[in-house]
Amino acid sequence: MRARNIAIFGAAVVAGAIAGSAVGPRPAQAVARELIELQRDVTALLQGQKDLSTQMTQDHTVMKTLVEQSGDTVGKLNGTMSALQKSVQDVQANSGARLDTMSTQVQGLSDNLEEIKSRLGKLNQQLVDLQNTVQSLDAKISGGGSSTPSTGAGNSGGGTSSQPAGGQPASGGGPAPSADTLYSNGLRDITSGKYDLARQEFQDYLKYYGETDLASNAQFYLGEIAYSQKSYEQAVTEFDKVLSNYPKSFKLAPAHLKKGMALIELGQKTAGVRELRDVVKRFPGTEEERRARAKLKELGVGVTAANR
Repeated sequence: MRARNIAIFGAAVVAGAIAGSAVGPRPAQAVARELIELQRDVTALLQGQKDLSTQMTQDHTVMKTLVEQSGDTVGKLNGTMSALQKSVQDVQANSGARLDTMSTQVQGLSDNLEEIKSRLGKLNQQLVDLQNTVQSLDAKISGGGSSTPSTGAGNSGGGTSSQPAGGQPASGGGPAPSADTLYSNGLRDITSGKYDLARQEFQDYLKYYGETDLASNAQFYLGEIAYSQKSYEQAVTEFDKVLSNYPKSFKLAPAHLKKGMALIELGQKTAGVRELRDVVKRFPGTEEERRARAKLKELGVGVTAANR
């Protein structure tokens, strides 16, 4: 449009010059010179129009190239973002599985520590009883007494962790392994992934030593084994036994947590969410509360039920 206006202007100037020369007489040499200058100006205008058109064509080509490059860049960026999102999802899935495994191992280490504390307490009690017995013997010897004490030191503080009640035989016909042996073997096998063997050991523990302090732990680990093997219905049953049979167990919080997660795996979201909310309410400040909150957030539900 600009070039067209320039051409029209140039033609108007030439026409004006010719008209002016027609109106009044002017020298022929002056008229010829003006015509030459006007032709030169018109030629320059036409050349400017051509240059402008060439420049616009080049600019259009450059813009088209830039738009195509931008489109390619956006396409590559979308592909990269999709791959990154998939990688993040894979990492989250793997992290969840590893977290469950690590949680089981930490539970095992914690129970090992509790077992060691229990053993130390029993050994300390046995030592006290032994010292009392020695002092009693010394007193009788010093007093000239000849009778021996009727109570031995080996029976004090022993509880039910050394022999099953009534000397019950093991399933193979021989004496049952000690409570410490069964429990320690079960912990070792569950942490190393030998779930079938660990299940048998914890079942034997409950069979022969079901009244000991660690019986609730053994019951809890039966649920953990079922959960690890994706037998979620069995896991719920085992965790329910912990909650109903051992109301004072320190495994109540983990049992509620894992029961809720097993219910969610079974598709029973409402019941599972209820269990997780119960963990948050009843066991504040615990690792189980933190994990329950994280699971509820993952499910997109609140910590407390919405008021209706």
